[in-house]
Amino acid sequence: MIKTLTALALLSTGCAFAQAPSAGRILDNQLRGVQNEIVPLVQAMPDAKIDFAPTTGEFKGVRTFSQQAKHVAAVLYIVAAGAKGEKPPVDTGEEAGPASVKTKAQIVKFLNDAFTYARAVADGITGESYSEMVASPFGSGQMAKGALMTIAVSHTFDHYGQMVVYARMNGVIPPASLPSK
Repeated sequence: MIKTLTALALLSTGCAFAQAPSAGRILDNQLRGVQNEIVPLVQAMPDAKIDFAPTTGEFKGVRTFSQQAKHVAAVLYIVAAGAKGEKPPVDTGEEAGPASVKTKAQIVKFLNDAFTYARAVADGITGESYSEMVASPFGSGQMAKGALMTIAVSHTFDHYGQMVVYARMNGVIPPASLPSK
């Protein structure tokens, strides 16, 4: 019993000295997590179905699967650039993504490049800069840098959920839902 208590005391002391992750590292990890779900989903969608959109019922007029993916990438660029106080480094086609990005391979590249950019911005956020106000990329007013990077995560997961529905409607099981090997 005393050996166990001693071991627990030493273990907890060691944990107390462990460095907590930075705000940027936390945001970067969240972006990595959603990237590891949405990019494989786009890759799993058959080329012939990349432009699929449901057309019946409440789905009438919604974005296609490819438009969803391009929109996610465009918004990643927009909010990350906003957090840096810059304009996006690429054509975002407003929030639709560039018209020149059409094929699945181009969409995957655009999406991965957007995550690379956003994760680099996120990783540079500190505890002090998290609440620093910058011009909102969505119009007038200001937003905190951390809030913009949180939008990058939550907005992406929102569209991921929609894209999962589209994939399943086409018989595609999202890779994140497959059993681990």
